[in-house]
Amino acid sequence: MNQIHQFKGCDLLSLNVFLAVAAHSSFRAAAKEFDLTASAVSHSIKALEQRLAVRLLNRTTRSVSLTDAGQRLAVTLRPALSSVVDALQEIDDMAGVPSGTVRINSSEGAVRLVLQPVLARFLREHPQVHLDIVCDGKLSDIVAEGFDAGIRLAEAVPQDMVSVRVGGPVRFAAVASPDYFAARGRPKAPQDLRGHDCIRFRFDSGTIYRWEFERHGVAEAINVNGPLTLTDQPLMVDAAIDGIGIAFVPDHLAASALREGKLERVLEAWCPAYPGLCLYYPGHRHVSSALRALIAVLRDVPELDARLGSSARQARSSRHLRKDAGRDPVV
Repeated sequence: MNQIHQFKGCDLLSLNVFLAVAAHSSFRAAAKEFDLTASAVSHSIKALEQRLAVRLLNRTTRSVSLTDAGQRLAVTLRPALSSVVDALQEIDDMAGVPSGTVRINSSEGAVRLVLQPVLARFLREHPQVHLDIVCDGKLSDIVAEGFDAGIRLAEAVPQDMVSVRVGGPVRFAAVASPDYFAARGRPKAPQDLRGHDCIRFRFDSGTIYRWEFERHGVAEAINVNGPLTLTDQPLMVDAAIDGIGIAFVPDHLAASALREGKLERVLEAWCPAYPGLCLYYPGHRHVSSALRALIAVLRDVPELDARLGSSARQARSSRHLRKDAGRDPVV
């Protein structure tokens, strides 16, 4: 009976707050997730520790970490609470109206490409749904970090996930301004890029992206050099327009500048299309009506290859991007 009474004292919010602190190793980050103050989170954890009569977290002025007991509780509690949430969501879904929060992890480029065009429509049609979208450049574990779904390149989706294609093929373009090519010449093969000023891309992990090309089954990965390194691809397009050098970016980001003649392509034959973006989610969990509604809207988005042009539709590639640990392929 004592154990039952003790559990009643540990409400679901306190347990979820504990898991958030464990996931973020931060009281402040957990407070932001639940729209609480850091003081309220700290009080909740202290009360939970008092009820269980065990220390769950080690605290210093600079860090928060799990004790052995806290680690064991987190490992056991995470799937249990997930099952409770799924059960409650199933009951909510019986009402027939999509509602609740859908947390999505995605690269910034994927948000711009597939989510931004439908956000206003989706939220207008489903006013009881709240979308919580987190953009990062690493391959996050959506289950461990409490997300309902993720959006990544098809080849970056973990094999144990259910994936839904939400766009057509994606293609890259090597581009620079007409003035740059007039002054420096045009590379004829990927290796020629070593003699050019290139605008490089840095992942959140700190890794510099190697430009990847393929032609007739021959793959080339080039460590380019240049005067500028950025972490934002639209800024790379702007820098190329300004004549700083050659940028290697997803085709759709450069499409407008290409049409207007501000940029020109090179190495087009070395830039085939490859499988595009997928929304993915854990197969063992209940799929809420809100997430199902979002998937339905995303499936209505026009195919990306309509934006990429007929050459992208005709391309057939066996290309596989090399994925460094902890980072997402460029998109």
